[in-house]
Amino acid sequence: MSTIPVMIPWLGEEEAEAAAAAVRSGWVAQGPRVAAFERAFAEHLGVPHAVAVSSCTTALHLAMIGAGVGPGDEVVVPSLSFIATANAVTYVGATPVFADVDPATGNLTPDTVAPLLTDRTRAVVAVDQGGVPVDLDAIAALVEPRGATVVQDAACAAGSVYRGRPAGAGAELAAYSFHPRKLLTTGEGGMVTCRDGELAARLRRLREHGMSVSAADRHAGAGGAGAVETYDEIGYNHRMTDVQAAIGLVQLGKLPAMTARRRELAARYRELLGADLAAGLVGDPAHGSTNFQSLWLLLPAGAPDRGEVLARLAADGVSARRGIMAAHLEAPYKGTARVPLPVTETLTARTLILPLYHSLTHGQQEHVVAALKAALGR
Repeated sequence: MSTIPVMIPWLGEEEAEAAAAAVRSGWVAQGPRVAAFERAFAEHLGVPHAVAVSSCTTALHLAMIGAGVGPGDEVVVPSLSFIATANAVTYVGATPVFADVDPATGNLTPDTVAPLLTDRTRAVVAVDQGGVPVDLDAIAALVEPRGATVVQDAACAAGSVYRGRPAGAGAELAAYSFHPRKLLTTGEGGMVTCRDGELAARLRRLREHGMSVSAADRHAGAGGAGAVETYDEIGYNHRMTDVQAAIGLVQLGKLPAMTARRRELAARYRELLGADLAAGLVGDPAHGSTNFQSLWLLLPAGAPDRGEVLARLAADGVSARRGIMAAHLEAPYKGTARVPLPVTETLTARTLILPLYHSLTHGQQEHVVAALKAALGR
């Protein structure tokens, strides 16, 4: 059997044709398809405003600015997350303060956040880790009375549900990723959503160098012939292209089917693994349902070293991955944690991510489970 990858995006002829149509139109930079994708994504979530950008990292960067975070401020973040979560805080001159997470969900909770709140706390970044929806309302109830903002890092959460709504829909600011490891992909790309119209307009300016009139509007003659843009604050080049947005519009239509398929396969993994091993498998929290963007497994007590397990899986044609990283153990943030992070360190050291994607067959899934059991000596 050829190697079973950890993830394959669900892309096909419809996406290829949409991208080709964008190329044939002659408009490949940020333009009408980006605007259409923003409207469709906002409608999908049920939120007023969505601003398309070049990645979730740039979405988080703009969200930090939108939340008013700057030098001297502190932002509570989970260490158990891709390092971009902490980096976005650092980009605006603030200090990331690392909190521990719940062992079942990998997410922040009020209990892990509360001890780290200070007079300098300007925001908390609540991550939907691996697509597992964070309990946003509980964290907001703790944080917002102190005048801080909850920014939802929903990078992995497209397709997940929180209290009957799409994950991130209730956030003041939320950031999404469309990287190929996510369900909905545009190759690279991201989206920041917000409730406030004036803030959305500002974020659109900031993503395009701070221009008062976008390049698309100038070329379309908006603002009158020969309109000259101004630059009233320092902006960035965080734009999405129309080629990416064309793919995103197709992918958005597939999202319900993608989510349903992944949930079906995750449930089948649980059955194939058996009660003992399945006890370490991530699942739905009480307040919502996950899209299983990452299907992680906590190795049982007495299991071989995770590196050895991964090597045995690779030798058997299965490409698994280490669990989610811990930012506070990486060089830029090493030694900065203010409190012990035992759950984070356990999850990052003893979890692995199993192959899960739309086209995974039952036969491949059975091979993955058999290889895992053999690697564990079972």
